[in-house]
Amino acid sequence: MPELIPVLNKNDIDKMVARVARKISSDYQDQELILIGILKGAFVFLSDLVRHLTIPVKLDFIRVCSYGSSDSSSGNIRLTKEIEIDVNNKNVLLVEDIVDTGLTLSYLIDYLKTFNPKTVKICALLDKHERRSENIKIDYACHEVGEGFLVGYGIDYNEDYRYLAGIYHLKL
Repeated sequence: MPELIPVLNKNDIDKMVARVARKISSDYQDQELILIGILKGAFVFLSDLVRHLTIPVKLDFIRVCSYGSSDSSSGNIRLTKEIEIDVNNKNVLLVEDIVDTGLTLSYLIDYLKTFNPKTVKICALLDKHERRSENIKIDYACHEVGEGFLVGYGIDYNEDYRYLAGIYHLKL
């Protein structure tokens, strides 16, 4: 039976999201900003982030698959839902649940650049360096984490555990 070891509780997460939202709101004051949530994992984080922002934003979603039912990225990234909003000459903020290897974000940045955005920056709930293989700059990170496979607050393992209010280390 898998064991869940607490990493961050809901209150801690809320404080971190509010802090990052204040910084984003300040940085993009008087500018148009488009948030693109990376499905499925970032939907909870994006929802909370948007409610903490004090600036108007537009939203869209993109979906890629790279994990399947494994606890590590396959490295084979497939785009399964494209963006639908016009990002030409606009500021884009990719919102991700957890940055691990960086392969997915590297792929998505290259994809988004084909639409000629003004800027593309990254906001991540969790910045995890353990297996980073791509040189990815995280512009807004709520929390840095070490090793282990994490679940909860939208982050899953084989579609389980997204519903948890906190973040947990999953020991299989």
